Amino acid sequence: MVRRPNPRVSYTCSIVGPWWRSWRRAEAAIAECLDASAWALPEHQLVAALDAAHRLEQRLAAVKLALVRELDGRGTATAQGASSTAVWLRDRLRLGVGAGRRLVELAATLDAAPPGVRDALASGLVDVAQVRVIADTVQTVHTAAGTQAADKAVGVLVNWAAQFDATQLRRLGTRILDHVAPEVADAATEAALRAQESRTTRDRHITISEQTDGRLRLTGILDTETAAALRAAIDPLSAPTGPDDARTAGQRRHDALADACRLALRTGELPENGGDPTQVVVTTGYDALARQLSAGTLDTGLQLTPEVVRRLACDAAILPAVLNGAGQPLDVGRQRRLITGPLRRALVLRDKGCAFPGCDRPPRWCDAHHIHHWADGGTTNLTNAVLLCGHHHRHLHHSDWAVRLGRDSHPEFIPPAWLDPDQLPRRNHYHRRT
Repeated sequence: MVRRPNPRVSYTCSIVGPWWRSWRRAEAAIAECLDASAWALPEHQLVAALDAAHRLEQRLAAVKLALVRELDGRGTATAQGASSTAVWLRDRLRLGVGAGRRLVELAATLDAAPPGVRDALASGLVDVAQVRVIADTVQTVHTAAGTQAADKAVGVLVNWAAQFDATQLRRLGTRILDHVAPEVADAATEAALRAQESRTTRDRHITISEQTDGRLRLTGILDTETAAALRAAIDPLSAPTGPDDARTAGQRRHDALADACRLALRTGELPENGGDPTQVVVTTGYDALARQLSAGTLDTGLQLTPEVVRRLACDAAILPAVLNGAGQPLDVGRQRRLITGPLRRALVLRDKGCAFPGCDRPPRWCDAHHIHHWADGGTTNLTNAVLLCGHHHRHLHHSDWAVRLGRDSHPEFIPPAWLDPDQLPRRNHYHRRT
């Protein structure tokens, strides 16, 4: 009796054979890279190799997630005696159960995501953390504006992922509806802000626990408005007093709070911060403000509802900064012509932090730099100033980088020729608010 081969087995072998050979070739290629001497590579090849390694890592992550999803769907873990796939992964890959659970969840998320998200990871265009953000954001868009807007959001977010890390991508994603479904964006943003305001109002509290030795233990959660006011009050007071200041950051914040309380009793004596009196700046658009529809943005980047903006604008201690349609300051007060007071506020509103490409330092950590040096006859005005953190301020003075204002009156930096032979202008995208 002649036994015929099982057609299913033959088919499986024909697929698995090349699959295993591909993996062996890939492992051999990686082993070859490990054996290579990185120190012998010229710098441009070293950078290119790093880019390629990162891209390959993301593509391997896509394969790994697909395998985890298939194993989870087949019930392999329970068939082998494990209580869950996460527990099975712990034993199989020596992962923590939490890491295994996140891997299973991300595999399911990627499996349910639009094809564009999976393709972006498989192509190495995005990383795993960005995939999670994109999937969450697309789901939000789908709920608010439907399938067509969600599909459009995938393309926008994947393009952004080429410039921004996962944290910044999530921050930009809060305004994705402005790009893919502007007709519902205002209503969705207002609803989200109201829900957030309701949560922060509900959860706000301060607990003061007296210790047996007379000290107090402070714990609590501050709402957005109060948190901004507290930071505005203690940030300038909690900086190190000099190179010999041995206090920890926590001790400096404690001392700053004590100073703020003492100064508040005397009122009006808080020190200047970066040349500017301590204050909370709320930014809003002029046209929308006139129609009483505009949400406001604190200088920390957080948003407030229109009602809170109008209420804060009535407080003499709060300065409303009004912008025109191009985002340029219209009215920032009238004070002396230095890079302090209204001029510094205008600079903060324009640059929103250190303007050097890739830097995420906030305004309170920054100095105002004269583009054309003051000592060389440069003027002190908005068109001759740029906001830079201490590190990049020093770097600009002692390197071949140059800075100028572009056609839209925002700063752009020219790299030295040794870094970029074409010397293409670069900009900071971390502080962009959409």
